[in-house]
Amino acid sequence: MLDPLLSLQGLTKVFETPRGAVQAVRDVSFDIPRRAIVGLVGESGSGKTTLGRSVLRLTEPTSGQTFFDGVDLNQLDAAEMRAMRRRMQIIFQDPVASLNPRMRVGEVIAEGLRAHGVGNVRSRRDTVADLLTEVGLEPDHMARFPHEFSGGQRQRIGIARALALEPEFIVADESVSALDVSIQAQVLNLLLDIRDRRDLTMLFIAHDLSVVEYLCEQIVVMYLGRVVEVGPSREVYLHPAHPYTRALLSAIPHPDPERHTDRQILVGDIPSPLSPPSGCVFRTRCPHAIPACAEGFHAPTVVSPDHLSFCKRQKELA
Repeated sequence: MLDPLLSLQGLTKVFETPRGAVQAVRDVSFDIPRRAIVGLVGESGSGKTTLGRSVLRLTEPTSGQTFFDGVDLNQLDAAEMRAMRRRMQIIFQDPVASLNPRMRVGEVIAEGLRAHGVGNVRSRRDTVADLLTEVGLEPDHMARFPHEFSGGQRQRIGIARALALEPEFIVADESVSALDVSIQAQVLNLLLDIRDRRDLTMLFIAHDLSVVEYLCEQIVVMYLGRVVEVGPSREVYLHPAHPYTRALLSAIPHPDPERHTDRQILVGDIPSPLSPPSGCVFRTRCPHAIPACAEGFHAPTVVSPDHLSFCKRQKELA
């Protein structure tokens, strides 16, 4: 893939707990091209949020490399990483919990500007007014508190805060999952407009594949901390290669009640990351698993250019 802004190479995050080591993210590698929106999908507990936070070093990765515009973020000291954070921001999942209820909206949005010493009081106020207008709110909303807004409006405030430092890259962590469907569509269109206006690059984390299909050019599918499939959005949706991806896609509801879908229901819950299965982490729920699937995690199979599947039986199931 040409000219990636962000490149992950073997990124791993292990949490040490009294019960043992939790392998939240395991040897993840993929690229995010400049000005692209890449979707990261998977069930709850698959490691999506941990990966997004590890990319920004909000959670320190255990090993691996994260190259941002050619610089390995994991090798930067605290001061260097602080300077880099102006170029990388995050939109949090919960628009209620992520906004300080004791701060007015203007203070919330301007907090990053103050922390990095950008501008003065007057210029920061002008910047906040412009950002509120950009995300579909009114400049005089800066005097209100977060509880005076609806969920969709609060998420717009979170987006404005993420844009304040004019970043090049944004992690959007389940940024529409808490919103009503009609509001989701408005926020998704807003994200697309902002990407086009500002030439932004995004990692969009979600569990709703229909949302990812609408927004993203590329899809990365995770299961239990591992990437199991990665490829161009349209190709993954039309020709899913990994059994887990096929099961996720079959679960998308269709508005036509007469349309028959071959629903692939997965048996059981996602295993505990305290004791992940050997070999392919999906094998304990995979209807196509064979004994060989327990023997080491499979190297990627090239389905087509830029489309990879991590399945030992890929050629048999194609």
